[in-house]
Order: sequence, then structure tokens, then C-alpha cells
Amino acid sequence: MNPARQAILARLRAGQQTAPQLHTPEPAYTAWTARDKTQRLAHFCEQLTASHAEIYRCTVETLPDQLTEIIGQIGAQRIATGTAGEYMTQIQQASQTATHVPFEQPIEHWKAALFSEVDAGITHVHAAIAETGTLVLWPNRHEPRTLSLVPPCHIALVNASQLTDSLTGLMQEQHWQQGLPTNVVLISGPSKTADIQQTLAYGAHGPRRLIVLVVVNR
Repeated sequence: MNPARQAILARLRAGQQTAPQLHTPEPAYTAWTARDKTQRLAHFCEQLTASHAEIYRCTVETLPDQLTEIIGQIGAQRIATGTAGEYMTQIQQASQTATHVPFEQPIEHWKAALFSEVDAGITHVHAAIAETGTLVLWPNRHEPRTLSLVPPCHIALVNASQLTDSLTGLMQEQHWQQGLPTNVVLISGPSKTADIQQTLAYGAHGPRRLIVLVVVNR
């Protein structure tokens, strides 16, 4: 063996033998855990409310009336929605007092209307995180992410059964390592920014209002 190579290998072996054992500290983060379903839902609502979201609880049966009332309160004239989802029937019933605009064509064909004419977008929620009061959306061709990011008001429908304690718990429960969509949207309140003089302001871009309807019997 080449003497130079032997010398290098000898130094490497010596370094391995004398290398100090590094102590790996315990993670500083400990996921929040609820005592029961009641505490989980209460904490979720508390966290979202603290982030300036508006929370309503309803049942499957009262959902259409609750949605109709909200649409009237915000004065929405044009409602954008997806083309499929668990509560599409209820959404269509509630949208009869406004113009229902389904997202059924490429955005290039109606971008101007979406950005300037639509008053609210309604989406279903894939899951929700109680620890941080966060909605988890998995956009797809039936319900693009634009619906939750562009209209001045975002109305989100979430089942109480979809709540989990933490993001790490959700990833484990749903086996995210086995496959994810192209995009995952995490929403913890209406749009906000602190770019101007480091003062937090809401409604600077995207939805100025976030309204969440929690369906408690699902």
C-alpha cells in the first residue's frame, strides 16, 4: 500500500478511537395532548379565535341555515366553491341567496372575476390541529387552493372528528410519509403581515376574514 495512503488511514483510525462521545439532548418541543375530545375542540376554537378567526358550531342538519345566515351577514353576492366535497349539497342550498360560482374552469379563464368580483370562497378541510388552531387543506382539481387564498373571505367547513392534537400526531396518524399531494395549505387565521414598521396588521393580502364552521356530529 502507498505510504501516504497508509498514513492517512492511520490518522483516520486514530481519530475514530479518540473522538468524543456527543450527547444528544432531548427535543425541546413536546406536542400538546388533549385530555379528551371536549378539551381538544375547545382548545382548537380558543387558538383560532385568538388569531382573529370566527368560529361557529353546527350540525349536518343545521349547516345550510348557518351558512345562509353567514352569507347574509357578510353581504356576499358571489360565492366561489369547488365542484365536489362532503357538503356540496348543503353549500348549494345555502348559496341560493347569492350567485354560486363553481371552480370548474382553468383559472386563466376567470382570473379577473375571481380576484375582483368573488366575495367569499368556501372549502372543505382535510384535517385540523387543536394545538395551534390550524386548518389543514389538501387542494386538488375539485377544490383548488386558490379558493382559500384569493377571496376576501374564506369560509371553511371542518368536522369535529377531523381534529387531532398536533401536527406531528396528524402526520403519524395519516401516514404522510407514504404520500402527499402537490401542495398542503396550513391556515391559522386570516391573512396578516408585519412588514410595515413591524406592526401586525390583518387583511393585508388574501382573505381578510376567516370563518370556520365546525360540524360537531361528524
